[in-house]
Amino acid sequence: MKRMLDAAWRSVAYCFHPRVVVLSLVPLVLMVAMVLALAYWLWDPAVQALSQGLQSAQLLQALLSWLDVLGLDALRTAFAPLVLVVLITPLVVVVCLLLVSLFMTPAMVGLVAERRFPSLLRLHGASWWSSLGWSLGATALALLALVLTLPLWWVPPFVLVLPPLIWGWLTYRVFAYDALADHATPQERRAILKRHRWPLWTMGVVTGYLGAAPSVLWASGSLFVVLAPVLLPLAIWIYTWVLAFSSLWFAHYTLSLLADKRMAPSATLAQEVF
Repeated sequence: MKRMLDAAWRSVAYCFHPRVVVLSLVPLVLMVAMVLALAYWLWDPAVQALSQGLQSAQLLQALLSWLDVLGLDALRTAFAPLVLVVLITPLVVVVCLLLVSLFMTPAMVGLVAERRFPSLLRLHGASWWSSLGWSLGATALALLALVLTLPLWWVPPFVLVLPPLIWGWLTYRVFAYDALADHATPQERRAILKRHRWPLWTMGVVTGYLGAAPSVLWASGSLFVVLAPVLLPLAIWIYTWVLAFSSLWFAHYTLSLLADKRMAPSATLAQEVF
């Protein structure tokens, strides 16, 4: 636990490093450009198709009629766009994570190693292509888990637990691998990921809950639809910063484990208390 907290506060400080601030603009610009382009070409057809599909749901129509009785008829026109935003949010998060992993993580791991572990040898245990393959494989499994558990998201207890667990697993699998890719051998990486699986997953779950911050913007209801050109880039910027913090957190944590392992190769890291 002490190592996790130490890595966390260091990561918060590193988030304000000029290099990290500049790097955060790359995924932000790419994501905003991608989302705006897709919205320009596909938003209206998608909303129209979703509205037609929702109109056939009798239970939903009963709910909308009840909202009309309460004088909340404005929500009827905003309901389909809000549902569409909820559906595409997981994809936005996943693409943000991959962009941060590809464009920010290598540079941020290098920054952590340069400033905190200058004597840690780079043994290049994984190439850029293997990191990409690992990230895409983990992303595919996470998306499959999201699809399979989607019906449970409508049950209040599960919606508070399942998404952070899935995001947490994906975050730790991607960022822990990337943090060790340049410095650790395949054997060292596998040993650390296996021995410290639960602390790493805990870190991922924490960042998964932090990633729920943009949900406050979604909760603005019909106002979000009106202010989407402003609120959507803001939400993506928040996602980018949360993921940048996550990447730095895993870098500090895993590189400190690797440094200790090499300093005392005969000692077992299992004796550490988390």
